[in-house]
Amino acid sequence: MPDSVKNNQLLKIINNRRSVRRFTEEPVRDEVFAAILEAGRMAPSTVNLQTWSFVVFDNDQWRAKFEHFIPFRGTRAVIILADTYRLRQILDVFPYSPLVEHTAAVINASLAAMNMNIAAEALGVSSIMLSDTGQTGLFNTDFLIEKLELPENVIPLMTMVFGYAKFDNLPVPPRLPIDQVVFSGTYKAPDTAVLSDWVDQMEEGFKAMRPGFSFARQVELYSNKMGEAEIALTKLVFYRGNKTSS
Repeated sequence: MPDSVKNNQLLKIINNRRSVRRFTEEPVRDEVFAAILEAGRMAPSTVNLQTWSFVVFDNDQWRAKFEHFIPFRGTRAVIILADTYRLRQILDVFPYSPLVEHTAAVINASLAAMNMNIAAEALGVSSIMLSDTGQTGLFNTDFLIEKLELPENVIPLMTMVFGYAKFDNLPVPPRLPIDQVVFSGTYKAPDTAVLSDWVDQMEEGFKAMRPGFSFARQVELYSNKMGEAEIALTKLVFYRGNKTSS
């Protein structure tokens, strides 16, 4: 690998990024937080439609809204919203195609979230993306819609928590080998032996990091919530009050 690649600072930031679950009390300054949000605003999107919105909080604002601290005691939080409501205030050319519309909005908003994640790392700020912990995302859409007073066509996806990591040098979660995720020209069936080994590594990691818990238990908890979340999301995406046909 040439030095120009090996020593590339952006690649180092991406490869060293970790999801952090323990933060210090040091606040993220306003100007640093503003730079992170600006990185989200500058993300790419389908036809530059920018189908996202961000609801931001410091700890006082979060406690006033949700009656508890920001998860993992972060000092800033951003709730990422897939937002097609804004466009529909000025554009009426879109047919009723809810699945495509929602999927595009999710893709765009997720790109914005990842931009914020990388920008934060570049500024020395750590983060974690949440979809459930503390009723913060996709598994709790009805709750967040009520709390945030969201209009139709604005759907909460995740919460990003920001702060300064309490510990350095966090381990890298097990990644699948490159040949299991990158294919030349056509799809390849996965190697089940490699997948089984990955599951074993995940179990070992959970035992080391969270004694008394397991990866299998984590997957079970998520699967138990999926049914209710599926019903709520289906209603939001497919049965909106402003449905039109064309």
